Amino acid sequence: MTAVWVLGDQLSRRQGPLADDPDRVVMVEAPAFARRRRYHPQKLVLVFAAMRHLRDELREDGVEVVYERAETFGEGLDAYFEQYPGDDLVVQRPASHGSADRLRRLVEARGGSLDVVANANFVCPPAQFDEWQGTEPPFDHESFYREMRRETGYLVDDDGSPEGGDWNYDDQNRETPPSDYESPPVPSFDHDEHVPAVREWVADEFDTWGDPEGFDWPVTREQAERALEDFLDHRLPGFGPYEDAVLADDWHLEHSLLSSALNVGLLDPEEVVEAAIDEYRSRDDVPLNSVEGFVRQIVGWREFVRHVYRHQMPGLASANQLGADRDLPPLYWDPDATDMACLGSAVGRVYDRGYAHHIERLMLLSNFALTYGASPQALNDWFHGGFVDAYHWVVTPNVVGMGVFGTDAFTTKPYAASANYVDRMSDHCRGCAFDPDSTTGERACPFNSLYWDFLATHEDRLRSNHRMGLVYSHLDDKREAGSLPEIRERARRVRRRAAAGDL
Repeated sequence: MTAVWVLGDQLSRRQGPLADDPDRVVMVEAPAFARRRRYHPQKLVLVFAAMRHLRDELREDGVEVVYERAETFGEGLDAYFEQYPGDDLVVQRPASHGSADRLRRLVEARGGSLDVVANANFVCPPAQFDEWQGTEPPFDHESFYREMRRETGYLVDDDGSPEGGDWNYDDQNRETPPSDYESPPVPSFDHDEHVPAVREWVADEFDTWGDPEGFDWPVTREQAERALEDFLDHRLPGFGPYEDAVLADDWHLEHSLLSSALNVGLLDPEEVVEAAIDEYRSRDDVPLNSVEGFVRQIVGWREFVRHVYRHQMPGLASANQLGADRDLPPLYWDPDATDMACLGSAVGRVYDRGYAHHIERLMLLSNFALTYGASPQALNDWFHGGFVDAYHWVVTPNVVGMGVFGTDAFTTKPYAASANYVDRMSDHCRGCAFDPDSTTGERACPFNSLYWDFLATHEDRLRSNHRMGLVYSHLDDKREAGSLPEIRERARRVRRRAAAGDL
């Protein structure tokens, strides 16, 4: 008999092998991975509770589900093949590097066979990406995104041109919310016995980091559908304009909050994109820049980084072209270890929910690590453990490549920024202990001195970058004015204080 092996991030019944009404399903709940790093407890609760819910739903529908709880996949397969010797298994290709080969070896060592089929949780097949982009860097997201739009027909006119005349409306998605802004509330979910039981087990069994109690993520298909419907009904219209904004008193603004459900397969990428486009077509209050920005996130960036990861591993995981080697400072584990309002808030949000939105991830958490000189691998490990939607295939390119410029395989410049960016896109600075307009002195925002010191440190590597000519002309101005030594000394003091947990 051929049985479908369902992994914990492949929980879709709409696509893939589960959509073919299999007679038998095998699931292995193997917590060994959770001992390799300090995961957020909500991440572990989400994965294990979602697996148990799918098991129950399949059984209620008459599917035989062999659910093995074992420390490792190998031990779970031992138990399975003892009961069903010689079975053939079929599994979707895991997105993590090398996983398919490891799973095949485990199955074949126990007398079975494993058929690895396409992963239905992605839209773009590997062969298609390779045809468009090739297999060697540099990889270009914008051209890939346009090909995806043409291929799918999403927001494309009959003549192949982009709807509205432009492929990208990002310049309309950088607005600052007004002072009286209130974002729509986000849904809450009633969880049955699985979430409390798993939460108690995780607390007893694993060394974690983060708040275990505030769990409110979808763990069933029904809950994920409700999360999608709520986003479409209430937050899609404002998603675009405030996509890059950061507010001290609003952790979600109008973001979709669907990434965790997407990345375990409770939602499929095509269905969420097509549902958003349907809302845009049928309503007058959904602007094109909002739906285009959402489409770009899902069928553009999400698909793109999956394939960059596929081609650049295993070297991507250890990439470090700037030679950054500092440990992460304590503030990444304790938001009270810094008086920087923006950074403390971002870390606190990860601690509370295992979530922060993309600008907090890139321009606060990653930007500080980049200019501080933290090891890409240390930051990657922190992101992988701390976020509920984190998996190696998506975190590694985003952190190592986009976040800290550990590779230039798909990014053309580092996303380093001073306090000017933070002050423009957030309201954190007005209540912060540090001054965003000062570069030196004890109350000067640390982002400022770190930014200029970063540019000076990597001048030989970055000055020739055509996208950085203007910033290096400003660095020249500071050097000619004689202020650069004092700025760099301030950066050294900032690093010492951050490393001591007293920034």
